[in-house]
Amino acid sequence: MTTIERITTPRIRIFDTTLRDGEQSPGCSMSPPQKLVMARALDELGVDIIETGFPASSQSDREAMALIGRELRRPSLSLAVLSRCLQADIETSARALEAAANPRLHVFLSTSPLHREHKLRMTREQVLESVRKHVSLARSYIDDVEFSAEDATRTELDYLIEVARVAIAAGATTINLPDTVGFTTPEEIRAMFQQVIAGVADVPNAANVIFSAHCHNDLGLAVANSLAAIEGGARQVECTINGIGERAGNCSLEEIAMVLKVRQAFYEQDSAINTPRIVGTSQLLQRLVGMPVQRNKAIVGANAFAHESGIHQHGMLRHRGTYEIMRPEDVGWEDSQMVLGRHSGRAAVEARLRALGFWLDEEELKLVFEQFKGLCEQQRVVTDADLQTLMQGGSNAQGYRLASMTISDVGSRANALVELSDPDGNRVAETAQGDGPVDALFGALSAATGVQLMLDSYHVHSVGIGADARGEANLSVRHEGVEYDGTGTSKDIIEASALAWLDVANRLLRQRQAAAHNSTDVPASATA
Repeated sequence: MTTIERITTPRIRIFDTTLRDGEQSPGCSMSPPQKLVMARALDELGVDIIETGFPASSQSDREAMALIGRELRRPSLSLAVLSRCLQADIETSARALEAAANPRLHVFLSTSPLHREHKLRMTREQVLESVRKHVSLARSYIDDVEFSAEDATRTELDYLIEVARVAIAAGATTINLPDTVGFTTPEEIRAMFQQVIAGVADVPNAANVIFSAHCHNDLGLAVANSLAAIEGGARQVECTINGIGERAGNCSLEEIAMVLKVRQAFYEQDSAINTPRIVGTSQLLQRLVGMPVQRNKAIVGANAFAHESGIHQHGMLRHRGTYEIMRPEDVGWEDSQMVLGRHSGRAAVEARLRALGFWLDEEELKLVFEQFKGLCEQQRVVTDADLQTLMQGGSNAQGYRLASMTISDVGSRANALVELSDPDGNRVAETAQGDGPVDALFGALSAATGVQLMLDSYHVHSVGIGADARGEANLSVRHEGVEYDGTGTSKDIIEASALAWLDVANRLLRQRQAAAHNSTDVPASATA
């Protein structure tokens, strides 16, 4: 793609560095085949540039670039690699880019006084000469060269302008001014971009140069700072899926894309991101690197479009715009979630019952709502299956109850003995062995209930402080291809784990019971 085409496109270019900066997040390393899978998803998402890695750092990054370069050939997609301002690095990067249809060589050098003195041990003049020499060398190999002034936001403004002038004169087509340690504020970075862009205006070809923002999230300002940089004249934003990256991470791609979409009238800019693919891409990355996002994460968190408060649910039932500024379908969720729990009101319960085919008069609804509130004291979330059980009389709403359990380690294996009270009040006891106490526990519960669950994720944490603190266990499991979440709370974390497993198992058993009941009988208050 030519420089003229880049400049006249009326949108912000999205430079995705999930495979490079994102992968540097502890525990997020990806193999070349995994990077290829992720790169395909980023291509389908519509990013403009994919930074695939740092070829001089590892053979794995060189292999990944070759795999991605051979397969991804979209005309509007550029593939970039990172290089230090070293001749050997640049030559290695140029070779790695040979497979790319639209290659970009991204070189960087620190510019702040702190980095010059303690990291580089170079003077201002030596840094300028290195920028001139190595940007020129990169440009001799690749037409599209990006230069990053590492730690730009802690660099003297006059010197930063001088560095940018030298880089542009040497052939850089993109100038990146990174907030490498997440230090700056929106007001500061907006002014920095405005002043640097004005300070290079008289350099030949400066009008064709794209300025880029690369913001880290150490103070939680990465997205805000990236937006401020756009206000200051940046036309490229460097970001990652789920905001992964060094330390507290990078600017989150999904957040910057949706801000530009939802507030397009304000920013008068957009991106080429295919937003309905956002959630799927986020979930793919979570599976590849094993790093889930928090439930309340903007856009892609499980609670991003979930409502439990009765006031919010009532508003949503009247008009979704009361509490949602974007549609869940626009980012890849199927729909908003009306989560029924102890904060829910009658309007939400009635609406859900009607969706299930139950139309109740005032007295019937009052009775069911009282039963609903009682069930909320026993479990955090009330599902459709729970409502159906209540409509059938609620006789077995509690399901299996944990009576006792014994866990012991025997060599490399653990043994679990569980005793449950079944829905009819009978006692059921089973044992199982596992690779650890939780594995053995879940095996014994499965044997006792006859429910087979495939564990996707499991974690425990403390709720409360001091003597009142409890352990909460959260797990995500699959049953016949459907994903379920379970939660359990207890003073003992193993017991909390058992309760979380039973939370899901009882839900499934109630669903089976409801299905069997509906196949033979239809409640009088239900209508098609």
